[in-house]
Amino acid sequence: MNRREFLLGALGATAVLSRAGCTGGLGVPDRTGYLYDDRFLDHDSGEGHRESPARMRAIRDRVGQAEWYPGLFQIEAREADIETVSLVHTPEYIDLVKTECESGSTRLSTGDTNISPASYSVALAGVGGVVEAVDRVMNKEAKNAFCAVRPPGHHASAERGMGFCLFNNVAIAARYAQKAHGVDRVLIADWDVHHGNGTQDTFYSDNSVFFMSTHQTPLYPGTGAEEEMGEGPGIGSTMNRPFPPGAGNDEILGAFRNDLLPAAREFKPDLTIISAGFDSRIEDPLGSFTVNDEGFRELTRIMMEIAAISGGGRLVSVLEGGYNPAGLASAVAAHIDELRRA
Repeated sequence: MNRREFLLGALGATAVLSRAGCTGGLGVPDRTGYLYDDRFLDHDSGEGHRESPARMRAIRDRVGQAEWYPGLFQIEAREADIETVSLVHTPEYIDLVKTECESGSTRLSTGDTNISPASYSVALAGVGGVVEAVDRVMNKEAKNAFCAVRPPGHHASAERGMGFCLFNNVAIAARYAQKAHGVDRVLIADWDVHHGNGTQDTFYSDNSVFFMSTHQTPLYPGTGAEEEMGEGPGIGSTMNRPFPPGAGNDEILGAFRNDLLPAAREFKPDLTIISAGFDSRIEDPLGSFTVNDEGFRELTRIMMEIAAISGGGRLVSVLEGGYNPAGLASAVAAHIDELRRA
């Protein structure tokens, strides 16, 4: 093989790798990361509970049948170590979750969260998978990522699990990105129908993380008034936009477009994280919002616009609520479809 043939072959191989999304450091990745693992089915919330394995099966089946599914960058779940979980949660609380799950208790003593013997290891796998997604995005192996994990996390605070949540996946992801990748500023947006009180509590006095939530009021957990804007150094780094039952695309999209986007331009996040709760979708049994799949597509586009402001498009989306399995799966598919178009 002469030099010309070698160079032509190398250029051809590079083009193939680029089209496949395997840039190997030669350019910007063009694939969306996707995290799903059957072990998330092992968290048993009990007979008839809304936060059930049926949610994961619906997502798995719908996303797996999409014509674009083969092009996703597959991210594996792995159990997080205690040091990583401790970036947000106290050692005493972590020990309590482990002890109560493995003892056969059916309900966490700190709040309204059902558990089973496997719940502790499943929750660790969720955290580990999410930080793996952060690694992949920060290392430019994926352009962005969606993590289909359970149990959800945004109600969990440093010392308390509640509202179906054990460990706060997005809060840990933010702290992990700061520690492991030197990220200065993280923006977390939460479009779940319930307020992300645990995430807010974690960063309420921290101006390195901007937290924004749209949510229904009155509704569990009863927090998230517009006047809650942070304290101390964190004043102005928390934004709450509560809406009454029946709010839909106009209200939620308006808050993201008209309030969050200008704030994000000023904040200039290095990494953007979504608490992607799809119980704000129309016909969810635990909420009364009316956002439809096109609304979630537009929310995704706004979030990608935010991620591109100063973070090079780096975005990690993490599943929270969504309790109508068919509706949840439809909304997730629309969300991923938009992420991959970035």
